[in-house]
Amino acid sequence: MSTVLEPTATTETTPAPAGSRVITVIEAGGRGGNDIGFRRSLALAWTLALTDWKLRFYGSALGAIWTLARPFAFFGVVYFVFTDIVGLDKRVPNYGVYILFGMVLFQYFAEITGNSVQSLVARENLLRKMYFPPLVIPMAVGITAALNLGMTLVAVAIFVLANGIFPQWAWLELPLLIAMLTVFALGVGMLLSSLYVRYRDIQPIWEVFQQLLFYASPVLYVATQVPDSYQRLYLCNPIAAVLTQVRHAVVDPTAPSIATAFGADWRLLIPLAISFATFALGYVVFRRESPRIAENL
Repeated sequence: MSTVLEPTATTETTPAPAGSRVITVIEAGGRGGNDIGFRRSLALAWTLALTDWKLRFYGSALGAIWTLARPFAFFGVVYFVFTDIVGLDKRVPNYGVYILFGMVLFQYFAEITGNSVQSLVARENLLRKMYFPPLVIPMAVGITAALNLGMTLVAVAIFVLANGIFPQWAWLELPLLIAMLTVFALGVGMLLSSLYVRYRDIQPIWEVFQQLLFYASPVLYVATQVPDSYQRLYLCNPIAAVLTQVRHAVVDPTAPSIATAFGADWRLLIPLAISFATFALGYVVFRRESPRIAENL
C-alpha cells in the first residue's frame, strides 16, 4: 500500500504491485500547502529530537546529568589553569562566569554543527523508507541541542547567582543572542550535512576547522585582549560578537558592549549579516541537494 498525505489533510490509498516497498510520502502543495507542510515538518522534527534526547539517557543511572558533566568538567580544568597558574582572573572581572558561558555557548554551536554533519547518513533508513522533507533532520539536531542547552543554562544560572551576579534587564538580551548563534549554527549545519552526503572528507575537515574556531573565538579570553589593529575584523566572527555582548549584558556591565568594541553601531550589522547569509547559503544548498540525497546515500 502507498499512503500519500496531502496538505488538505486527506488521505488516498491506492493499490501497489505485489512485492513493492511501502513508502510513506509527506509533502506540501496546493492551497495552504506551504503552511501545513511547515507545521508537519516542525512536528516531525520535534518528535525526532525528543526521541533522540530521551534515548540518549536510556538505561543511564544519572540520566540527563551527563549533559552537564562535559562542560563543567572542562570548565573546572580551564578555570584552574587560567586563574591559579596564568592569573587571568585578576585582569578580567567575573572571569570564571565568563568562560563558563563561553564554553557552554560554543559547545551548543559545536553540537549543532558537529551532529549535523552525519545526520542524513545516520537517518539513511528513514530517508529511504519514508518520503519527507530532509530538512527535518538538521532541524531535529538543532532542537536536541537546544534542549541540552536549556538544561545546562539552569546549572549555569545557579553558578552565576552563587558568584554574586544577579538578574538585570540586560539579561533579556541573552535569548536574542542565542537565537543569532542558532541561526548561524543551523546554516553551517545544513551546509555540512548536505555536502557530507557526497563528500565524506567534510567531517575531518570540519573537526579541524572547529578546533581552530574554538581558539579563534573569545571563549578562554575576552575580545578586548585582541590587539586593536585586529579587533574589528575579529568581531565580525558571529561567535565572537555573541560572546562579547553576553559578557556585557550578563557577566560584567562595565565591560564594553559589541557596539563599543566595534566603534560604530552600523558595524553590528556585519556579524548579523554573516549569520543570516550563512543560514541562507546553507538552506539554498540543502534544498538544491535534497532531491538527490536519498540517491547519494
